[in-house]
Amino acid sequence: MNRRQFLGGALLSGAALALPAEERAKPKVRAITAFLALDRARYQEQIQDTLKMLRQAKRIIEAGGYQVESIRIVTQPFPTYSQGLSRQEALRFFGEYDALAAKESFDANIGPAMLADGDDPARADLLGEILSTTKALEASLIVAGEDGIHWKCVTAAARVVKFVEEHSPGSAANFNFAATALLSPYAPFYPGGYHLGTGRRFAIGTEGANVVDQVFAETGGNAPLATERLTQALTVHCTAIEKLARQIEKETSWAYMGIDPTPAPLREVSIGAAIEKFTGAKFGSRGTMTAAAAITKAVQSVPVKRVGYCGLMLPVLEDTLLAQRWSEGTYDVDALLAYSAVCGTGLDTIPMAGDAPQQQIERILSDVATLAFKWKKPLTARLLPVRGKKVGDRTEFDDPFLVNATIRAVP
Repeated sequence: MNRRQFLGGALLSGAALALPAEERAKPKVRAITAFLALDRARYQEQIQDTLKMLRQAKRIIEAGGYQVESIRIVTQPFPTYSQGLSRQEALRFFGEYDALAAKESFDANIGPAMLADGDDPARADLLGEILSTTKALEASLIVAGEDGIHWKCVTAAARVVKFVEEHSPGSAANFNFAATALLSPYAPFYPGGYHLGTGRRFAIGTEGANVVDQVFAETGGNAPLATERLTQALTVHCTAIEKLARQIEKETSWAYMGIDPTPAPLREVSIGAAIEKFTGAKFGSRGTMTAAAAITKAVQSVPVKRVGYCGLMLPVLEDTLLAQRWSEGTYDVDALLAYSAVCGTGLDTIPMAGDAPQQQIERILSDVATLAFKWKKPLTARLLPVRGKKVGDRTEFDDPFLVNATIRAVP
C-alpha cells in the first residue's frame, strides 16, 4: 500500500486532523472591511471614526490568535458623492483621498462606477482617470445582476480596462479594477466589494490556502474525505473568527455582516500548489475541477454567517504556482471559466498583451457575465493587459502582491 492509497482510504478517517493544534495550518485574516456612507463635507472625520473601529477590530482578532493583513474601507458608489464636482475637482478630491489612505495605512475602495445600463457611462470614463492618477484606490463596475447582463456596462468596463492600460504607470492600475457579476453587497474582498446602504457595517475575508494545502496533502485525491476534512478545518477557524467578530460588533456598535471563508492565496501561500496535492499532477490536469468543487463545497458548508464569493479564488498573478503553470501553458482562460462553473471567482489577474483590442476585452467580460447570470453565482473579471507587451513577453509588474508571468494568447 503506497502513501496515496493509505491517505486516501478509510484508515485516515480518524487521523486526518490528529496533528497537535499548534501544528495545524491556521489561516490569516486577509481583510477586515468597513462599509462607510461617505459624506464629502466631513469625510476626514468619518474616516478617522472608521479607522478607530478597524484598529480596535484588528487588536481583538490578533488577540484571538489570527494575524490580520489589512484593514479596508469601502464607500458607496463614488458618483453619489462626487456629483456636482467638475472633472478636475473630482480628480483632486480622489487624489487627496488616495493620499489619506496611504498616510493612514488602509486600503480604500470607492465602489462601482456603474450599477446598471441606465447609469451614465461618463462615470466609467471618470473612473478610468481616477485609477490612472492615483496609487491605491480600488473600484469596480457591475456587468450583470439578477436582472440580467448589463451590456452597456460590459462595454464601459472594457473601455476602462483599455484606458487604464494606456494611461497608468506600467499599466498596473488595472490590478485595482474589477468587473463584477452577481456579487452581492458587503463582500470583504477587493476590488469588487461595495455597498448601497447606510454604512457602519463590516465583514471579514480569510486567507486560508495553507489550510487547504495541509488537508489535501493528508487526503490525497479522495474528494469526499477531502471535503469533509476541509469543512472541519475551516469550521474550526471561521467559528472562532466569527466569535471575535461578534465581540467587535458588541464593543463598537458596527454591524457584523459576515465572513467570506474563500481560502484566498497570496504568492507562496498557493492554492494552486494545494490543488496539485489533490490531483498529483500539474494544475490544469484532470481532477482540477473536482478539487475546485471540493473546496467550494467545503467553504459553503461552514456554519457561519457567510458573505461575498464563498468559493475558490484562482488569481493567476497573485499565486506563485498558478503564475508558473500559466507560463507553462497547463491551463488557460477557457479552463478558468470552466472551473468557475463550480466555484468562483472568475478570471482574476489575467496577464494580456497590450495590443488586445477593446472588443476582445468586451467578449471576455461578456463570457464572465453570461456564466454568472446562467448559474446565479458571483464572478469577477480582473484583466491586466500591459502596454507595449506582446504574446511571449514576460510581465514586469513591480508590486509585492503580484508574481510575473509569460503573456499568452487569450483568443
